[in-house]
Amino acid sequence: MAVIEVDSLVISYRDPAGGRRTAVNDVSFRAEPGQVTSLLGPNGAGKTSTLECIEGYLRPTSGTVRIDGLDPRRDHRAVMDRLGIMLQGGGVQTGIRVSEVVELYAAFYADPRHPGELIDLVGLGTRTRSTWRSLSGGEQQRLSLALALVGRPRVACLDEPTAGVDLAGRQVIHQVIRDLCADGVAVLLTTHDLDEAETLSSEIVIIDHGHLVASGSPAQLLAADDADHFTFRARPQLDALALGIAIDARVVETDPGDYRVDAPPTPTLVAAVTNWLAGHDELLGDLRAGRRTLADVFGRLTGEPAAASGPRRRRRRGSTA
Repeated sequence: MAVIEVDSLVISYRDPAGGRRTAVNDVSFRAEPGQVTSLLGPNGAGKTSTLECIEGYLRPTSGTVRIDGLDPRRDHRAVMDRLGIMLQGGGVQTGIRVSEVVELYAAFYADPRHPGELIDLVGLGTRTRSTWRSLSGGEQQRLSLALALVGRPRVACLDEPTAGVDLAGRQVIHQVIRDLCADGVAVLLTTHDLDEAETLSSEIVIIDHGHLVASGSPAQLLAADDADHFTFRARPQLDALALGIAIDARVVETDPGDYRVDAPPTPTLVAAVTNWLAGHDELLGDLRAGRRTLADVFGRLTGEPAAASGPRRRRRRGSTA
């Protein structure tokens, strides 16, 4: 049974001109226990609003959100006993020590995880007496993860958990996420790292401009996107229209020097592209006609570059409990 249920969610805001702006429009998805569900989208797509509804900070304009069958606002206290929230920044007094803040958060729960165990779990065992302000950005992220897990949540909402984290720290966080799933926790993850999402996720939900544009397992999303186009690199500002006419397929320059051919990569068509480029004394580079990546799917669905990223979001909420 799904632990998170989002049905026909609509979230509208009043804009400065007195009208209303719809941030989320008819979005539905589920998150199952023991799985990572990644909520992906460009900046401004509606991810933040969706998360804040799930966490009980926003009231839906219409539609419903349920955590274990409970309304995050009406049953807020009961939901927070089940929910662990990892914020991207803030919410911790800068002068408090690592051991002190974990012990403080543990005191909020009837059956918390042992603070020392959590500190070791996120790789901060040698930093217990360090203050928040003295930690690196990546160490602060790992401490925030520990605070989200201190109450033994059934649902963990992890907002950009590896933003600003070095490779070793990322490996620690990824292993913690895998261990959570092994323990039956439903993990709701947001990330701009599409390789991370593809590696960790059981289910992926992609939203853009407030609308659900795709959902499914990584394999399902990649299979749906496979073999309907191929890409190559060449000199920027080629005559893509002339190339398209020559090979009888649409050719688009998606970024300077990056081209997409909207047709299956048959040997005949690939040879036609190669021959046209050779006939115009143009070099062909990085022809990609094989397996797609999640970044390819994301870019096609949202029109965002595959390496899309954005500034880390800071919230005003002061607690994960």
